[in-house]
Amino acid sequence: MTPSWQIALLFIASYLVGGIPVGLIVSRMKGVDIRQHGSGNYGATNVGRVLGRKWGVLVLLLDAIKGASTSIGAFPFLASLGVIVGGMSRDWIWLGTGLSCVIGNTAPIYLRFKGGKGVATSLGVIVGIYPYLTLPAAAALIVWSFSVLTTKYVSLGSILAAITVPVSFVALSWPMEWALAEHLPLLGLGIAAASVVIFRHRSNIGRLLSGTEPKIGSGIKSSPQG
Repeated sequence: MTPSWQIALLFIASYLVGGIPVGLIVSRMKGVDIRQHGSGNYGATNVGRVLGRKWGVLVLLLDAIKGASTSIGAFPFLASLGVIVGGMSRDWIWLGTGLSCVIGNTAPIYLRFKGGKGVATSLGVIVGIYPYLTLPAAAALIVWSFSVLTTKYVSLGSILAAITVPVSFVALSWPMEWALAEHLPLLGLGIAAASVVIFRHRSNIGRLLSGTEPKIGSGIKSSPQG
């Protein structure tokens, strides 16, 4: 099997891992189909709103671990196959692996391509690309925490955190002495992940603008989709 096929299989495996519906599995274990409650999404926010905060945190952590496992596992997997990766080649492989995982989360084949919003999984993917995206991920977590604590809108925090990743990557490239031109694929990953998160939150953006987006602790358990 050629290296190209091996890398293609890595991307496919990453997509399949990303597509594991953690929130749905957790809710089913509690005897609830999370898709019939709250926003209808099986992400950490809706799980936490419907089942309780600890279950939302559990889903958040598991989704993040799911994402991190693919990006962390990419390099040693390729190294074990004797594939020489470095510089742009390594970054392009990370890019493909990370995007495959995020796409799997947002459009899983297991659920007819109806998936989550990709926030926690994107964070996990980014954290696993050390050090280039690990530090931007930490900055994004700070922005998310501050935004959620001050506004009580999880969706707004997620959107701002997603934007923070590529912005902070560029900002950190100078003090950290990263050759930005050599890591454009990683910048592309940050921009692509942010774009996916924002796109998946388009209904939330509409509700934020109209003032109807539920805040933490609102207790809303209606079942609109979106």
